[in-house]
Amino acid sequence: MTPGRPSERSAPEPDPTADQATKDAMSNATTVSPAHSASTASTLITNIAALVTNDPSLGDNSPLGLVPDAAVVIEGDRIVWTGDQSKAPATDNRVDAGGRAVLPGFVDSHSHLVFAGDRTQEFNARMSGRPYSAGGIRTTVAATRAATDEELEANVTRYLAEALRQGTTTFETKSGYGLTTHDESRALRVAARHTDEVTYLGAHIVAPEFAEDPAAYVALVTGEMLDACAPHARWIDVFCEKGAFDGDQARAILTAGKARGLHPRIHANQLSYGPGVRLAVELDAASADHCTHLTEEDVDALANSRTVATLLPGAEFSTRAEWPDARRLLDAGVTVALSTDCNPGSSFTSSVPFCIALAVRDMGMTPDEAVWSATAGGAAALRRTDIGRVTPGAYADLTLLDAPSHVHLAYRPGVPLVTGVWRRGQRVV
Repeated sequence: MTPGRPSERSAPEPDPTADQATKDAMSNATTVSPAHSASTASTLITNIAALVTNDPSLGDNSPLGLVPDAAVVIEGDRIVWTGDQSKAPATDNRVDAGGRAVLPGFVDSHSHLVFAGDRTQEFNARMSGRPYSAGGIRTTVAATRAATDEELEANVTRYLAEALRQGTTTFETKSGYGLTTHDESRALRVAARHTDEVTYLGAHIVAPEFAEDPAAYVALVTGEMLDACAPHARWIDVFCEKGAFDGDQARAILTAGKARGLHPRIHANQLSYGPGVRLAVELDAASADHCTHLTEEDVDALANSRTVATLLPGAEFSTRAEWPDARRLLDAGVTVALSTDCNPGSSFTSSVPFCIALAVRDMGMTPDEAVWSATAGGAAALRRTDIGRVTPGAYADLTLLDAPSHVHLAYRPGVPLVTGVWRRGQRVV
C-alpha cells in the first residue's frame, strides 16, 4: 500500500530522502507549526500502549508506523510531536490514555448523508429474497424532494454525531437524492455547512421525469445543474452502472465537472463489469468506489495510477452481494481505502469499525491493512496528507480505543471500543 499523495490541501511532510538522524530528531523533539502562536496551550496524551502513526519512519517501519509505549503532543489543532513516552516534552496539559491504543481519526471518504425518508421495507424485502438494483434510489429521491431544509439539516447532524462517536473525524458526503437543480444545490449547501469534502452527484440515476430522455438529463446535469452546484462542491461523481449511466455519459459528466474545477470520483463496477474503473484512471479520478467486478486490465490500470480503490463492505453486507477482492487489489499494488457508503438504501451504517471487521473477515484484508485503509487510505482517496496520520504537522484527529491494540477493531466486532475522540485538537467524545 502507498500513502496518500500530496495535494493543494496537504500538510508539510518530512522529506522522504532525509537521513535517519533527521527523522529521529523529528520523532523525539517538539515540532511547532508556524501557524501556531507561542501562547497556544499544549496537551500531552501519554501512556499509549500502541500508537498508529501511519508513518513508517516514526515507528516500526511497517505501513502503520506503530509506536509502543507512546505519547502524542497536541498544540492548537495540530500534532506537534509523537514518540516514546519517556522522551515526551513538557506540556501545559496531560491526558493519561491508560494503556490503550490510539490511532488517527477515521476518514470516511464515501457517504450519502443528505437525504430524507426510510427504506426499511426495501431492506426487509431484500433480506427475504428480492435482489438489489440501482432503481431503489427513486424512493429516497421522492422523500428528499419533499423534505424541508431543516429536516435535511437535522438528518445530516444526527448521522455525523453518530459517526463521530465511532471515531470518524473526516467525512465526504454527496448530493444525489434531489435530481433537480434546486434540490441538488440545496443538498450541497447543507453538506457544505458540515464538511469541505462535498461531492456533486446529480448523476446518481436519471431523474424519474427524464426516464424517456436520458440525454436531456445528462444535458441538465452538465449544464444548468452544474452551474448551480459547482460553487458548493469540491468533487463530482457519477454512478457508472447498468440502470444508471453508461461510459460515454459518465465521461461527458465528469469532463464537464473538471472544466468547472470539480475533481472526479466514480461509483464504478459495483453491480457488474463495466467501463467505470478504466474511466476513473483515464480522468485521474481521486477514487473509483465499490470495485467489485474487476478484470485484470482494471486492476492493472488502478495499480499504475494514483486513483484509489475505495471499498465499501457495508453495501455488500446490506445487499448480500459478492464481496470485493481486497487481497487481489493489495497484492497488485493498488492503494485501497475503506469507507461506509452510509446511505438509506444499500448501506445504512455510519460505523467504520464495522466496515473494518467486515473487510478483515470477508475481503481478505489483514487488520493492519484495514486500519490503514480506513485512515491513511481514506485520506489518499481525498488527496490529502493532513489527515489520516499522527505525525507532526497533521491535524490532531485521534481515536482512543478501549483496547490495547488496533487489532481489536476486527477481533471484537460489534463492540463499541471507541472511548475518546479528538477532532482538530479538541476532545469531542
